[in-house]
Amino acid sequence: MYLDSSRWIMNWCFPMRALRKFSSQAEPQVLKAMQDIADREGRQLQAVLGEAMREYLARKQQQAPRRNVLEAFQESVRERDELYRSLAK
Repeated sequence: MYLDSSRWIMNWCFPMRALRKFSSQAEPQVLKAMQDIADREGRQLQAVLGEAMREYLARKQQQAPRRNVLEAFQESVRERDELYRSLAK
């Protein structure tokens, strides 16, 4: 269930476009595990790799704090350092 809904969301957020060929390298065991997944799911390796890359990008984009949030946090630490230290005791 999770994989099906996750795949639907990823395809909706990142619709398939024209593919661009590239070359890369991977550790043999990682590449074999990806090929095993593709075989087990009856998909092409490039489809599994594309899905993995889209999921990686989505996760990274969600994790990255916005610059204004970081700046506000840093300002808060500068202004209230003594208070934070006393509360931590």
